[in-house]
Amino acid sequence: MSDNLHQLRCFGCGARISGVEAQADFRCAICGDLFEVEYPGWNQRKGNDRPNAGALKWLWRERRCSSEPLDHSGVWRFRELLPILENFGNAVTLQEGNTPLYPLLRASKALGIDQLYAKHQGMNPTGSFKDTGMTAALSVAKERGFEWVACASTGNTSAAMAAYAARAGMRCLVLIPEGKIAWGKLAQAMDYGAVTCQLKTDFDGCLSLLTEIVKQAPIYLLNSVNPYRLEGQKTPAFEIAEAFDWNVPDHLIVPGGNLGNSSALGKGFRELHELGLVARMPRISVIQAEGANPLVRSFENSNGATLEPVEAKTRATAIRIGNPASWRKAAKAIQETGGWCLDVTEAEIAIAKAELGAEGLGCEPASAVTLAGLKKLRAKGAIGSAETVVLVLTGHTLKDADYTIDFHRGTLLKEEETAGFEAKIKGLQRNAVAVDATPAAVLATLKGNAG
Repeated sequence: MSDNLHQLRCFGCGARISGVEAQADFRCAICGDLFEVEYPGWNQRKGNDRPNAGALKWLWRERRCSSEPLDHSGVWRFRELLPILENFGNAVTLQEGNTPLYPLLRASKALGIDQLYAKHQGMNPTGSFKDTGMTAALSVAKERGFEWVACASTGNTSAAMAAYAARAGMRCLVLIPEGKIAWGKLAQAMDYGAVTCQLKTDFDGCLSLLTEIVKQAPIYLLNSVNPYRLEGQKTPAFEIAEAFDWNVPDHLIVPGGNLGNSSALGKGFRELHELGLVARMPRISVIQAEGANPLVRSFENSNGATLEPVEAKTRATAIRIGNPASWRKAAKAIQETGGWCLDVTEAEIAIAKAELGAEGLGCEPASAVTLAGLKKLRAKGAIGSAETVVLVLTGHTLKDADYTIDFHRGTLLKEEETAGFEAKIKGLQRNAVAVDATPAAVLATLKGNAG
């Protein structure tokens, strides 16, 4: 399993090519669909020729105590399951991964679920799940001799790419939609030295333009259309399985933006199952914002067979994507695991974010769709009280501090959006109050908030 042999298989027509044969936009030359990485040797392993599951699990656990820099990465710690480099010495790492799995005690009690957890990918080096994919794809770019890498971004991808490019001594280009990115994310890309262009279009327009640029210049594309990104992003599935002593949870709930993350996690669990490392796969459900819900509409209209782009509108900027590139892969993950795809409103997202914050687990707005979606799934009986559920939180709370401040000040949502949620929202708001600089004034404030 360490022979570093892999190939790319078209998700649409099944055509297979070597990694170096991929076009600059990572689209199939035959049908135009996306590729995914596969390891042909794995399918040939039967019976006693399959990998020693116990030995691999022991090895991965022991690496957590290793002094080797590569072993400190929660991605490359599992390198036997992503042999995408000819030489692992070319791996560019910021010690990503190995993120915490937190029990959600308040939400668990409120929803009547015995075992509810949050896998917080916002605890990665640049504050989002994108780091796990970026270490993999940018390492491939470095090994293949590229000097420039590029991405279109709503924020998190640009921050991750810029950091890893800086670490590798490479240059990077970022295209972002003007006025539609949280400043905390843009600040990261700028600080890490990215050449940043704000375009008068949305994310989908940025990606379309970048696709043309990489065809004209030797620039390596690092959006999630790049199949190596998803190889890194599958590794949280390994961490989750490991955390449960290789007994996977019943249900995994993931935010839905460009949909690479849900498809990557599905691939990770599928490979663990195929290699005999876990006994089954969890259900995987994808939650989108009501104003950016093309996959939800796809399931409603064609059970995930076709997708019509939408004009994305949501304050959860990380998932403000109307034409997601990896929608077919995500639909497959939902269908093959028996999961669901649904959307939640702006008020439901804001409330869920504040509730996660009340547990001491801040997250960016896009992450909170998972808890909001869980509430709906629980209400309709789709998830039982005895099930083990993991919510994937994709970004750190400081990625969009303005959103949080506006919520607690009462300036985030419009009146029509809060209808029916007024009492709930008021009970969660914790705005800073101006008081006199005296003990009596502060104690009076405490007394007023005693409940």
